[in-house]
Amino acid sequence: MQVPNKTEMKGKIKKAKGAVKEKVGHAVGDRNMEKEGAALRSKGNMQETVGKARRKVGAAVKDLGKTIRG
Repeated sequence: MQVPNKTEMKGKIKKAKGAVKEKVGHAVGDRNMEKEGAALRSKGNMQETVGKARRKVGAAVKDLGKTIRG
């Protein structure tokens, strides 16, 4: 497994913050906070996915370069 890149890590953090905010909003009965948390969690999930894709593309390019060099 490769080390996560910055985009991936920021997505993981955003996803965690969103989950916490969503749970707190649910616990205190604040529907607006709950919705904001869900949106933040969703954005974090998307950002994490983009980071993973970037990492995989980078690894594929690196492997291709090694193959070409022989």
